Amino acid sequence: MRNKKNLNALLMSLFMATMLTTSCKGNTHEISDESKAPSAANEQSAISPANNMTAPRSGHTATLLPNGQVLIAGGMERNGVFYNSAELYDPTSGRFTAASRNMSTQRVGHSATLLPSGSVLIAGGWSSEGLLASAELYDPGTGVFASTGKMSSARGDFTATLLSNGKVLVAGGESSGALLSAEIYDPATGAFTQTGNMNAGRTMHTAVLLPDGRVLVTGGGEYQHPLATAELYNPTNGTFTVTGNMTVPRYKQAAILLPDGNVLVVGGSDGRDWQGRFANAEVYDPLKGAFSAIGKMNTARFKLPNAVALLKNGKVLIAAGGEQVEVYDPASRTFGVATGRMDAARFYSTATLLTDGRVLVAGGYDSHSVASVRTWTYKS
Repeated sequence: MRNKKNLNALLMSLFMATMLTTSCKGNTHEISDESKAPSAANEQSAISPANNMTAPRSGHTATLLPNGQVLIAGGMERNGVFYNSAELYDPTSGRFTAASRNMSTQRVGHSATLLPSGSVLIAGGWSSEGLLASAELYDPGTGVFASTGKMSSARGDFTATLLSNGKVLVAGGESSGALLSAEIYDPATGAFTQTGNMNAGRTMHTAVLLPDGRVLVTGGGEYQHPLATAELYNPTNGTFTVTGNMTVPRYKQAAILLPDGNVLVVGGSDGRDWQGRFANAEVYDPLKGAFSAIGKMNTARFKLPNAVALLKNGKVLIAAGGEQVEVYDPASRTFGVATGRMDAARFYSTATLLTDGRVLVAGGYDSHSVASVRTWTYKS
């Protein structure tokens, strides 16, 4: 998604091919061949179909609530058809039900962050009227979405990271271009305040909280011009400092903290978008401040920032960008293919670890840019 200076230009851009390959929006191309990486042995675990959501969604958010349910909010069916609706998944019954209230506005490419209070901070993104600076809080006890403070900048495709102090770091994203700016949301005051700028403008990047309280920000950049650079945010002094580069420039990738304190970065694109998808992966070592390449995935994948999940056994599920899901084993630094297959390769879907150890994989759009109501569960 890319923001335009006025609504007419925004709506026209939704159907332009150059726009349809960006971020949470669709595509009008043919998908290129997937990775030729050799296939690893199948995992002795499976992904299987589950009940449908109440609406087809991609570019939505999925948040595990303290009561074990999953809040799925916003997203879109296709370009120009955005949602202000939300729904709840009950892992006991396996069913989705519409939330009792809607969000205050349509949102796609937004963020959702579970706060220590149990409320969910939902911020930014796009609506049919353009880019948003607004934010709201979902209260699981009442089912109500209530407005909270506005961000200092309207932004979409940014990152929102819960810090060790209970505040939320909002970094980068897209406005008229990739943003350098960052800000902090304080749940105690309900306000956003600016913090130090990043060293590079980034959208479609990743941000991961490290065990020492710093935040690792990787890749992203301007559309079709991804970066290999990475930086660290220090919440003590509110500054970003440069750390080691990734092995390749990438955006639309995924990153997740591993049990040993390292960070796994998978997939993304080199800037050619669909034609430049990566099967490669790398690991960041915070002690060395350096990235190192590891074995490749079996499928080249991108548009998967919210579709990875850390399993209870310490492995990582990668569940977007291909019909089959993969599991990364940190002990061997290899990827294995899980048994079972989704109905299609899906992009901008979500993967949520449930309290019982299963993973809920929901929605995403297919190669025709149409979102799905379909969901799957993975059991290790």
